[in-house]
Amino acid sequence: MLKLFFWLRYLRKKKIVFLSIAAVALSTALLIVVASLFNGFIDAFEQAAVDTIGDVVLAAPTRFAKYPLLIERLEQISAVNAATPTLSAPGLIHLGKGNVRVVEIWGIEPASRARVISYKQSLLKQKDSPGEPRFEFAGSSEKTQGFVGIGVLAEPDEATDEYDLGVAGSMIGKDVVVTTGTVAGANAGDDSAGLPPIARRVIIFTITDVVFTGVYDLDKSLVYLPIEKLQKELHPEEDSQMADRIQIKLKDDVDVETALAEIRGLWQVFAAEQLGWGPYMIAQTTIATAQQMQRQYVAELYKQMGLLLVIFGVVSFSVVVLIFCIFYMIARLKQRDVAIMKSCGAASSSVALIFVGFGCCVGIIGSGCGAALGYLITKNINAIESWIRILFGLKLWKSSVYMFSKIPSEVDWASALPIMLFAVVAATIGTLIPAIVAARTRPVEILRYE
Repeated sequence: MLKLFFWLRYLRKKKIVFLSIAAVALSTALLIVVASLFNGFIDAFEQAAVDTIGDVVLAAPTRFAKYPLLIERLEQISAVNAATPTLSAPGLIHLGKGNVRVVEIWGIEPASRARVISYKQSLLKQKDSPGEPRFEFAGSSEKTQGFVGIGVLAEPDEATDEYDLGVAGSMIGKDVVVTTGTVAGANAGDDSAGLPPIARRVIIFTITDVVFTGVYDLDKSLVYLPIEKLQKELHPEEDSQMADRIQIKLKDDVDVETALAEIRGLWQVFAAEQLGWGPYMIAQTTIATAQQMQRQYVAELYKQMGLLLVIFGVVSFSVVVLIFCIFYMIARLKQRDVAIMKSCGAASSSVALIFVGFGCCVGIIGSGCGAALGYLITKNINAIESWIRILFGLKLWKSSVYMFSKIPSEVDWASALPIMLFAVVAATIGTLIPAIVAARTRPVEILRYE
């Protein structure tokens, strides 16, 4: 009870203590915001990979045939929910006079793709329409139709970093040209450089929808065509349906490692029996989850986050020095109070605990206020960034640099709680020396002239 009395008295009489509370709060808020933004970015990056390529990707070293049979067998595995094929090729898209861009052409099946990833929600025109997405959403199915990433058609505004959906939507229904290439046959001509001859392929298609995933690198580079049409252009001599990747969605609550083992076993049998591949070609096939494929990049992000938190943590440790100065001043100025307590029978340890406990309370209050402030900043980070842009003309977050159109705004409480604990410990450490000074006060020397 005596300790509580002195804590309240010092809070009421010594307003400078609120400075130490504010310092703890600001340091805690800073670390929580940094940790939340970094972890939010990493989570968004990993989720974007899942939303783009599925839970598991089977990527062969070269294009392979009979993918419908492989998908049929995959979907019979208890851990697999659905699978979809992809056939890819680099190319150029011609959107108008002088407007040519480098793109990646993906041959896909929209219906099966929508069952593997969140694909329909990315389509500007079809996202609210009933049924499965399809290329033949507008016009005649006799004409080649396809989708184009929004970043291929338009650039985000330099000031707002937002796409003009009206301009992108106005391209729906227009014909564009993509140019790609394939390795020609042996009789396609002589190549003195020893490289295989490349045959140009030109595909004219009608844009029937625009894809807006929110991931800048994908939106600016992808063109989606029917996989049958792309195969016909790249491999007209092949009768069997071909793909170079199979994207797989796993069922909920399955063991990922077990699922990967089953998929690998099925692929080895399929490649050996149906494709006639040898052990080397089979071993070159990558079968991994989306997270595993991004593991190296994510590991580097975690290293950078750790380094940044250490730097800010060292800077924030100046709070300990500030608390030490404030409490040392209180301990020196309040020696009369300490002397009276000790002359009334209070032990030195009890006097020390008054200051240590007071510092702990400062840490608890400051870390709590800092957590609340960090929560408010993180949840409203996009609005804050927008106001900074409006007031100062400074665009802090650009999708072309940071990949995503929005800043992650979820608080990472798993990181926030240790930061709050660190703040309480730091505040307590700052009071140790003042507590010792107070405990060593000798009542006789202080009160002899009172």
